[in-house]
Amino acid sequence: MQLIGETLAALRGERIVFRNVSFEVAAGEALILHGPNGSGKTTLLRVIAGLLGILTGRLRLLDDDGKPLTDDRRDQAFHFISHQDAIRPQLRVHETLRFHAGILGAPLKNLDAALDAWGLAALATQSAGFLSAGQRRRLSLARLSLQKRKLWLLDEPTIALDAQSRAQLSIMCIEHLSHGGLIVAATHEPFLGDPKSLHLGPRE
Repeated sequence: MQLIGETLAALRGERIVFRNVSFEVAAGEALILHGPNGSGKTTLLRVIAGLLGILTGRLRLLDDDGKPLTDDRRDQAFHFISHQDAIRPQLRVHETLRFHAGILGAPLKNLDAALDAWGLAALATQSAGFLSAGQRRRLSLARLSLQKRKLWLLDEPTIALDAQSRAQLSIMCIEHLSHGGLIVAATHEPFLGDPKSLHLGPRE
C-alpha cells in the first residue's frame, strides 16, 4: 500500500490552513507531522481519512498493485485515532470496545486481546466515565488491536500516556510497520525514532 499527497491545500472554516503540501508514504514507513498549533496537522489527518475535502491537489491511496482503492476498500484500510477520545462515558470499558468492534467489523474474540494489550483487562467492567485521562487514551488506542488495518492515522497518540504505555505504543507501531503497515501521526513529541517528517507552517 502507498499513500501519496500532491500539492494539497485545505480549508478550515473560511481560511486556507495549508497549501502546497506533498508527501509519499510506502508500506513499512511512518510520516510524522510537525508544526505549531493551528498549522493544519489535524486537518491533514482528517483529509487523509476522508472526513474533509481538499481545496486543490490530489490524494491517492494505492493498493499493493499500485491501483487506487475504491471508496469501500479505502474505508476498510485505515484507523483514525483522534486527539479527542471518542468514548461514551455511560458505557463500560468492554462495552466501548464491543461498540467499536461492531463499527470496524472486528471479531468479538479480539476484545480480550485488545484489553490485555493495553492493560485494561482489570478495568473491563468499569464505566468509561470514571477512567483517568491516560486510561481513556489507552481505551481509544485499543481500537488498533481490534482489527488490523494497513494505515494508522494518529493524532497526538501519546497524549496523557505514562512511560509504560508510551513504550507499549511504540512497540505496537514498530511491529505494525514491520508487517508492511503505514503510519501518519501528528505530534509535538519525539515518536518512533527518526521516521520521515513533514513540517506544516505557522498560522496565517
